[in-house]
Amino acid sequence: YTDWAWTSFVVFSISQSTMLVVGAIYYMLFTGVPGTATYYATIMTIYTWVAKGAWFALGYPYDFIVTPVWIPSAMLLDLTYWATRRNKHAAIIIGGTLVGLSLPIFNMINLLLVKDPLEMAFKYPRPTLPPYMTPIEPQVGKFYNSPVALGSGAGAVLSVPIAALGAKLNTW
Repeated sequence: YTDWAWTSFVVFSISQSTMLVVGAIYYMLFTGVPGTATYYATIMTIYTWVAKGAWFALGYPYDFIVTPVWIPSAMLLDLTYWATRRNKHAAIIIGGTLVGLSLPIFNMINLLLVKDPLEMAFKYPRPTLPPYMTPIEPQVGKFYNSPVALGSGAGAVLSVPIAALGAKLNTW
């Protein structure tokens, strides 16, 4: 579970930072209104609170859904947009960096407030999948010494230089 928690934290940090920056910069560049990133983040926060309330109404604990912290990072993005005097490249680079650095920190603090993640994982396990959706375990290392695997691997590696050489010979 802890591996999944770390992986999902990293994946969500990257995806949410990107979602906030791309959406807000796109909107700001076309409307020219600073303050739209904070507005955008507020809407996303409200949607997440609604989802949290829906899960809570279904009988899940309050900690089951953790609401991401978007608003402070969005405020930094708006501040950058205002400070760079509508220089869109500076807004994207500086603002994107500030969001990318601050959003994971705010969310890490937010995640530390969850009561007991391990208990949550074992008390509310993910539902089991039906047999036709159950993933097949990969056969790692099964064909490690297979001549077919070695041949196909060598063929894949050598195909690029051979194709490049063929293209070169064809131009003469």
